[in-house]
Formats: sequence, structure tokens, C-alpha cells
Amino acid sequence: MKNIKLIEVPSEIGAGTRGASLGIEAIKIAALDFMSNFFIHFPSEKIQTENKLLYEPIESPYAKRIKGVVSIYDKVSKAISDAMKNNFFPVVISGDHSTAGATIAGIKMAKPKSKLGVIWIDAHADLHTPYTTPSGNLHGMPIAASINENNEECAVHDVDDETAKYWNYLKNIGKIAPKVLPEDIVFISLRDYEKEEWHLIEKYNMKVITSKEVRNKGAENIVRSAIRYLADCTDIYISFDVDSLDSSISKGTGTPVSNGLKERELEDLISKFMQNRKVCCFEIAEVNPTLDKENLMAEIAFNILQRSVNVLMMN
Repeated sequence: MKNIKLIEVPSEIGAGTRGASLGIEAIKIAALDFMSNFFIHFPSEKIQTENKLLYEPIESPYAKRIKGVVSIYDKVSKAISDAMKNNFFPVVISGDHSTAGATIAGIKMAKPKSKLGVIWIDAHADLHTPYTTPSGNLHGMPIAASINENNEECAVHDVDDETAKYWNYLKNIGKIAPKVLPEDIVFISLRDYEKEEWHLIEKYNMKVITSKEVRNKGAENIVRSAIRYLADCTDIYISFDVDSLDSSISKGTGTPVSNGLKERELEDLISKFMQNRKVCCFEIAEVNPTLDKENLMAEIAFNILQRSVNVLMMN
């Protein structure tokens, strides 16, 4: 049986819309509404945030609040690494998705010799860099940081030295770069990306599974082919951004996109992935209750979280 540890990261300085830092509490409220004792059942650790920076002027327009993100990366990567070294399975509940880069770093710090595969269930590729970003928001960059990529051939910005220095720190945290090879990433439900990101996907021939493929082939087949694709990997990290859900249900997130997955499809998909013994960490991100009605997004997120953890406990 796996020892599970909940790691709560209520940070939202990497997002463009306010409110994702409240997502964890919203998921806890959903648990209470469902009469679940999930959150008292497992040990948990809450990471100190830098959300006070939201009230301060932005210093780096192409990597907004990157100093704060560096501080969060340090704390989250250490928490993940320590948990794994103590034989816990980290279940990470995050505000914005930028901190997934820190989760990946923590896994590699705990298991430097591992060949890590990433299942990235998200409407977005998060492959931007300070050189290409249209928004400057760091939640669009964690995969680029993890594969140690600047994408300078698609650069549209001149990045100042200080921003470049912090960005290099993020890419090299834990003294391992890249953390993940581009060919060891599987994007699921990806449907909203810029040409600069698509350039990297094509350059590295990264694997993309669309919502339509999930619907046509079914969760079982998709999971089997993704796991087969990552056969060389010793460990697998699953990152679930709730905007992978279709925009008809994912109102409660900062960047909803149509043509996404349905709740049931995602629940089946993630719980089937969780049956695989290589999976070493699961993360859920970007629930924003301020954009929601009746706490629906958090309820869906909680259902997926609870079912996934139940699968882990049975394995």
C-alpha cells in the first residue's frame, strides 16, 4: 500500500487571472459537502506562498513575478523530494500550474537516476519561455523549464539579464537539466497553443493525444498506448490541469477552452493511469472558485482526486 502525503501549494503568482490560490480550500469545501474525511485521512504539508507579490508592481514583463516563482520552486521541489525520500507518494494540489516545474524538479532531486515520463493533461502545452511568451505568465512555462528550453529560434522578446538569470535558475534547479526529455512527455487534451509552442512539439516530435482520440479509443486504450510510449521511463508523473475539461464544465478555471474532455472521461483516464506502478506523483492544478458557480469545478476536481487516491490505495 502506498503512503500518501498531500502537498498543498496555494500559489497563484504564475497565473494571469486572480483566484487560483483559493482552489485548494474550494476542493476541501467540496470534500465536506460530500461528507468525505479525505483531508483528515492523510498527512499534509502546506507550502508558504509569495502571493503578496500580487500587490506589487511587475518587474519582469516577460516572466511576471519570477523572483517569487523561484522562491516557490525552491520550497516545492524540496517538499516533493523530502516526501519521496521518506517513501511517500506526493499528491500535489496546486493553485496555478507554474509550480508543476518545481514538482518535476523535486521528483528528479529524490531520484536523480530516474528516467522520468510526464503525462500532461492540459488544454495548453505550457511550452512558452520568457523569449516567446504572449502574456509573461509563468504558468505557461513549466514544461519548457523542465526540458531546459529557451526556444530562442522563435524569440519575440529581448529578455533582460536579471530575468534570464532567474529563468536559468528555474531550468537548472536541483543541478539537473533537462529534468525530462521532450520525447518522454505525453500531452493529453492539448488544444490551445501558439505557433512557438507547436514549433517545439514538432522539433522534438512530442506525443499529443487529442480529446477526440480519447473519446474514440476509450480511456483503456489511451492509457495503454501512453504507457507503452513511455516504456523506457522508470517513473511517471501525472499532471492534471482542470482546463483539460471542456469549457462547458470548466468555468471555474482561468483559461477554459472548448472541445475538452468530459468529467467521466477524465476520471476514467486518470484512475487507469494511477493503476500503473511507475506512477510516482500526481498533481491537480488551476481550480479557481472565484470564476465558478456552486463550486462545481472543485467538486469535479475532488471526485477525480478521491477516485485516483482510492486506486492508489488499492494497488
